[in-house]
Amino acid sequence: MDFRQLRTFSCVAELGSLSKASDTLRVAQPALSRQIKLLEHELRTELFTRNGRGMVLTEAGRLLLARTSGIVRQIDQIRDDIQSAKGPPSGQVVLGLVPTVSCVLSARFARRCVEKFPGISLRIVESYSGHIVEWLHRGEMDLAILYGRSADLHLHVQSLGRDNIVAVGPRGCGLARKKSVDIGWLLRQRLVLPSHSHGLRALIEHAAAQRKIKLNVQLEADSFRVLTSLVEEGLGFALLPPSSVHAEVADGRLETAMVSKPMTRELIFASPIDRPASTASLAVTALLREEVAACRKEGVWDIKLS
Repeated sequence: MDFRQLRTFSCVAELGSLSKASDTLRVAQPALSRQIKLLEHELRTELFTRNGRGMVLTEAGRLLLARTSGIVRQIDQIRDDIQSAKGPPSGQVVLGLVPTVSCVLSARFARRCVEKFPGISLRIVESYSGHIVEWLHRGEMDLAILYGRSADLHLHVQSLGRDNIVAVGPRGCGLARKKSVDIGWLLRQRLVLPSHSHGLRALIEHAAAQRKIKLNVQLEADSFRVLTSLVEEGLGFALLPPSSVHAEVADGRLETAMVSKPMTRELIFASPIDRPASTASLAVTALLREEVAACRKEGVWDIKLS
């Protein structure tokens, strides 16, 4: 196996198409196809299933991608770092954001990054903490802002503070008038929650178990946008950080109220522990810290310092 073959394989696997990979790598399709076939011949197994919709990884292909994607990114970063030594930072940076952070931060941060670092290609991946941690460990992601117990992640971490959780309901539900609701009352209402794989669900389940309350969950949504839409339709209450629904509350589409017994989650910066950060990712990290501080100062993001 050589690096060119692995880079081609990684690109085709990510895009699911030889034609898209050809455009990205600026290499003719026949040459890419030949590299994939040579790699399959050397490994004595098929890495893709070809069909009318594109290239789908086989089980062997998924294994190879898991083992090599981080290596390919590190080699690309070495090239970018050498080039950055002679000028401004350049190269790709993959930033992971949990959905409730992404809705506050992604657009405004992307704008600042493009303005300040035109040589950096920023890729923002929105997902839940469990997936982001896995991608950080595999070297497929450079840095992230996520929720979690920092001591348990085996990553470079820095605490940003704690994010409050508030009750969220539809327009006219009365939360805005009450301003504060009893946690026991809230947990007995019809709720719209993420699935059990989500850290927020675990926090809510723990609060209910402490009070011996059986949750009434008729609808689950692992998409933040779907979850808030269900609440807006009056299908149940949710528990979310207030910053994540700031726009909806301002528009009068949702109402929020504090919870009598405060519920909070630790918010952290995270990056891989087993490899040095690239010049580009260090620049993005510094800018990201500035943006988080600006959000806090402007009152857009009510993060309580630890």
